[in-house]
Amino acid sequence: MAASTLLNIGQAAERSGVSARMLRHYEGLGLLSGVARTESGYRQYTEADIHSLRFIKRSRDLGFSMSEITELLGLWQNRRRASGNVKRIAEKHLAELEQRIADMQAMQRTLSTLVHCCHGDARPDCPILDDLAGN
Repeated sequence: MAASTLLNIGQAAERSGVSARMLRHYEGLGLLSGVARTESGYRQYTEADIHSLRFIKRSRDLGFSMSEITELLGLWQNRRRASGNVKRIAEKHLAELEQRIADMQAMQRTLSTLVHCCHGDARPDCPILDDLAGN
């Protein structure tokens, strides 16, 4: 692809793996700045835009928040960045993921115990409903 080649939104979506709707959303959030437009207002994306979209998509795939992605994207685009700033964001996100996993494992253990204790027969007694009701 020549450096001067511009892509329409459908082509950019296909090349980046990001839907056209999300491309517009990311532009609205300011993650894609300076997207060129034709005289009739159609968006035109550059190879740099495609790289940014792939970066955003990968960041989303790893569960980073939009504010974290904004910060990471700025750091990625800044060649004078300190890798310590990037690591700090990733470590914070990792700790949050670990906490969510621990919380979900605790929910799994509790629900597994409740399911095991429920007879699942015609009787009205149900430890699952009792637990949900706080009994």
